[in-house]
Amino acid sequence: MSKIISVSGKAVTVRGNDIDTDRIIPARFLRCVSFDGLTGHAFEDDRSQLKTAGKSHPFDNPVFKEAEILVAGSNFGCGSSREHAPQALRRWNRGIKAIVAESFAEIFFGNCTTLGIPCVTAIEGDLARLMNANEADPSVSVVVDLEEMTVTFGEESIPVSMPEGARQQLLAGCYDPTAQLLSAESEIRKTAAKIPYFSW
Repeated sequence: MSKIISVSGKAVTVRGNDIDTDRIIPARFLRCVSFDGLTGHAFEDDRSQLKTAGKSHPFDNPVFKEAEILVAGSNFGCGSSREHAPQALRRWNRGIKAIVAESFAEIFFGNCTTLGIPCVTAIEGDLARLMNANEADPSVSVVVDLEEMTVTFGEESIPVSMPEGARQQLLAGCYDPTAQLLSAESEIRKTAAKIPYFSW
């Protein structure tokens, strides 16, 4: 796993609070055999409903097609614990590589961190400045810096926070428990060989 010190790129703003995982990826897409089947389906129902009403969801707006950072409201990712939600965001266009919000649902936050997607929080006023700047000029580069714990956009910078344990895991590149387990295969085999009732 690579260390994640900072994430930079263009951003897309999805306004609204309490956006749950069923809105991020509707339940009917959970039947896919692999997460690759989620490609292009993030916010599927929200996008469809807005299109029917003659409006456009940010994920359908061509000015945001190169975005790799998502800016959202409070309690983002609430609802069910489905890992498919961050997996769908990761597979949208270039892939969402970091999320800035006022707050996150705990399980969604954990699922994102395991995938190497930093989720940082900002206070409401600072978040509004970021959202407004992003919507006014979607070409502005946004930098999520996990060392300095700031988000910079254009000439502006705001402080952000995240739990220290998750931050250190990302900085050290040890955020994926499965990868950590696989990296210790030789030690696992040695231990397994000492267990009389275990056959490797």
